[in-house]
Amino acid sequence: MASMEHPIFSLSTKPDHRSRRYEHGKSFVEVRPSPDGLATVHDRDVLIYCISQLIAALNEGRPVTRRVTLHAYDLLKATNRMTNGQAYEGLKAALRRLQGTQIETNIVTGGTEQFDVFGLIDRARIVRETREGRMQEIEITLSDWVFNAIESNEVLTLHRDYFRLRKPLERRLYELARKHCGMQAEWRISIELLQKKCGSASTPKEFRRLVSVIVQHDEAHSHMPDYQVRLKDDIVIFQRRASMRCGKATDDEPFEMPSLDPETFAAARKVAPGYDVYFLLQEWQSFAAEQGKPIKNPNKAFLGFCKQRHARAPLI
Repeated sequence: MASMEHPIFSLSTKPDHRSRRYEHGKSFVEVRPSPDGLATVHDRDVLIYCISQLIAALNEGRPVTRRVTLHAYDLLKATNRMTNGQAYEGLKAALRRLQGTQIETNIVTGGTEQFDVFGLIDRARIVRETREGRMQEIEITLSDWVFNAIESNEVLTLHRDYFRLRKPLERRLYELARKHCGMQAEWRISIELLQKKCGSASTPKEFRRLVSVIVQHDEAHSHMPDYQVRLKDDIVIFQRRASMRCGKATDDEPFEMPSLDPETFAAARKVAPGYDVYFLLQEWQSFAAEQGKPIKNPNKAFLGFCKQRHARAPLI
């Protein structure tokens, strides 16, 4: 969730050697490249696949560690990539960038506020390789920052068509919509702030043009998963598609997000002082949607969520 909120990954399709710092409220992220460049939005597929394997293990009650062993072929197929020699070389390059990109941040994951410099993965090792040089098994050790988020269930599912989005900016727009819109009907953001959240290095005029192209394509083909995206004046509007279902809801019984009483928000400010309760609401709604179960007392459940967040990472 933290990597969906903050622009950690580069949108560039060429080696990106820019260091950058992103600040939002009291949170900051500083990202520095390796000689191979910054980790890209497409490199993030490797992390997504590793996280999905660990979450599946946790759901089955199996113990997990930061070390993940996987088959390179399975990763490439799951992330909608070719399985030729060029794809395997591309995967090696992605592992180098993920290990080499250095991050310094005070973003809390799993109740831990981490100030030291770290990489997205600690190491990657090819366990077996064919005579032709193609990887068979890979052993990846995730960073503490990533693993803390997994253990604390600070993750969101992505639509499988996410991997069919080829443009880095399309992927970034979907990530932001998944994080901020979630199961809500709509989320609006100024194009200026959207550019900041995307981490785009384009000029404002060029960024608006790029977003407009994506909007026009979505209007014509509805190609964006889960959300439609529209541009009105200087406001970008994301609207949840009627076909969107949470991972555990059935097709004939879609999950409906319960409404909360106005008094609940005042109570939430007391149990989680210093927090933006509407930001917490978005997180809770996403969490509740992922569970896909009816909520008997949504007001009580939301307050309990706020109490736990404050207990893990008090701001005041």
